Amino acid sequence: LTAMGWGSSYSGRVVELTDAVLAQRVAAGDANAFEHLVRRYSRELLGLAVRMLEDRAEAEDVVQDVLLTAWQRSAELSDPAALRAWLFQVARRRCLMVLRSRRSRRTELVAVLPERSTTLGESRHIDPQRAAEAGAGVRALGRALAGLPARQRDVWLLAEVAGLSSDEISVRIGAGESAVRGRLCRARTKLAGAMRSWR
Repeated sequence: LTAMGWGSSYSGRVVELTDAVLAQRVAAGDANAFEHLVRRYSRELLGLAVRMLEDRAEAEDVVQDVLLTAWQRSAELSDPAALRAWLFQVARRRCLMVLRSRRSRRTELVAVLPERSTTLGESRHIDPQRAAEAGAGVRALGRALAGLPARQRDVWLLAEVAGLSSDEISVRIGAGESAVRGRLCRARTKLAGAMRSWR
């Protein structure tokens, strides 16, 4: 699991930051503090997610989501010292969402598939083969995302999920805008290739 591309060292400091200070600095937009947070908690968060989901790829996605939430919403913490408890609460909630999604995915996919009419237009029904193909397509997309290199997946998440521009992502991750555009282009190309057969 990467630190979402936010560098690799925390300003050479040897002093251990408290969670309260860490949360306040992340809330202020300190990318180095965010990396410190990632190093401190990503392994524990991943362990929790793997235990709950029993699927490492889904667990890694959950942790990425939790870390992105921490970057975007840590300012909402009423008690910055409760940073760890908040992170694990968010992680558990995300895991429960994934588990619920697993149970309802088949029903949801069938519900949104176009209905097929009979020649007389008197009755309509779902084609089981199309439902199965749609489910396989969803799983294929998940595998394609999990299979992206971490830096490409991180940039793709920031662009497609968080809705950031290339310039905003460049500032966020500390990389040049051309590098961001390159990673995003490669991520989109690989996803398009992986999903071509599902169009």
